[in-house]
Amino acid sequence: MSIKVLLPTAFVRHTDGVKKVDSAATNLPGLVDDLGVKFPALGAHIKDEQGKLRPFINVYVNDEDIRFLGGETHTFEDGDEIMLIPSIAGGCV
Repeated sequence: MSIKVLLPTAFVRHTDGVKKVDSAATNLPGLVDDLGVKFPALGAHIKDEQGKLRPFINVYVNDEDIRFLGGETHTFEDGDEIMLIPSIAGGCV
């Protein structure tokens, strides 16, 4: 089984320019672990102290928010396309 993971520009600086990576992860916790092994600098930014995905990172599976698919319990299927999108906040007060 293989899934494609698309990484936004904000994360590419932690992956030596890699924007797309294949993974054999079957769920979100497995993917977080896999990315942390492949790209330790990225792992430090996407994982918290317990090794879980940081809450400000949104995950989409084939353009659908993983929260509506079951979250961490959702099982990826062969060929799925996963996007990790960091939330952006800011503005004037």
